[in-house]
Amino acid sequence: MKKQFLLLASVLVMGFSAANAQGGGGMQRQTPEERTKSTMEKLAPLQLSAEQITKTTAIFSDAYNTQQKAMEELRASGSFDREAYQAKRKEWDAARDVQLKAVFTAEQFKKWQEEVEPSLRPQRKPNQ
Repeated sequence: MKKQFLLLASVLVMGFSAANAQGGGGMQRQTPEERTKSTMEKLAPLQLSAEQITKTTAIFSDAYNTQQKAMEELRASGSFDREAYQAKRKEWDAARDVQLKAVFTAEQFKKWQEEVEPSLRPQRKPNQ
């Protein structure tokens, strides 16, 4: 009886470990609110004023909500045209940058483009 209990307990532990490893291996999707918060934290080096923070938060929130809605629509349709989505995303990013340029100083915008924006899209690791 004791051996059966230990065997059952070890199987359960291995099962939970395997399930956790599968779920934790990939990047989890963040909500638009989580993405906005994460992005705003990365903007700390720009030393934004309170007014700039308010405006910038609204810009990113709107952008991330738009992107999420588009992804949900694509998933619901059952077809996904990656190239079309990437082209649309470039349009959204360009529109977002126009809005940010109106909020940031020239120096802040340059720092955004050169340092912060590239850090928002970590490169995928090649398959090993």
